[in-house]
Amino acid sequence: MRIRPALRAELPLLQDIERAAGEPFRALGMRSVADDDPPPLGLLEACRRDGRCWVAADGGTDLPVGYLIAERVDGAAHIEQVSVAPAAARRGVGRALIGRAAAWAEEHGMTALTLTTFAEVPWNAPYYARLGFRTLAADELGEGLRSIREQEAEHGLNRWPRVCSPGRTPLPPRAMISVTCAP
Repeated sequence: MRIRPALRAELPLLQDIERAAGEPFRALGMRSVADDDPPPLGLLEACRRDGRCWVAADGGTDLPVGYLIAERVDGAAHIEQVSVAPAAARRGVGRALIGRAAAWAEEHGMTALTLTTFAEVPWNAPYYARLGFRTLAADELGEGLRSIREQEAEHGLNRWPRVCSPGRTPLPPRAMISVTCAP
C-alpha cells in the first residue's frame, strides 16, 4: 500500500469506497448514515486540485482502497472525510492516511489535526483515541468547527453523540487532537 494524491479518474471509485464504508453503520441502527450520499465529484475534484485528497493505493493494482480529504479549519488541518473499503479494513490504511494528513498539516504550518466523528461507534472515536486523538471541551472549539457542528446537526447527525477536534497546541510529528462536542 502506498499513500499518494488521488487521480481525477479515481474520484468515482472514492465514492464507491465511501458507500461501502458506510454499510457497517446499518448494523448499528444508523441507516441514515449508511444511506448518506458520498461527497459529490465536484467537491472531491476541488480537494484533489488543491492537494487535499489522498488515496491509499493497493500495492498490486495501485487502485484506491481508502481515501482522505482535508481542509483548513481554525488554523488546523481538518479531516473532512476518511473512508476505507471494508475489504481493506484493519490493515493500517486509515492510520496511514491520517499520518499523511498530519504531515500535510505540518508542511503548511497548521496547529493541529482535527475531525468530527461518532463518539460511540467502535471504529470512530475509540479508534481515533488509539491513534492519539484526545478530547477537548466544547468551549475550546474555534468558529470553524462550531460551524461544522451546526451543519452536522442540520444534517441530522446529532441523533448520535458526536466528537469534534480542534487543537490549539503545536502539532508535533504525527500528533493529533480531538474534541468532544455537546450535541
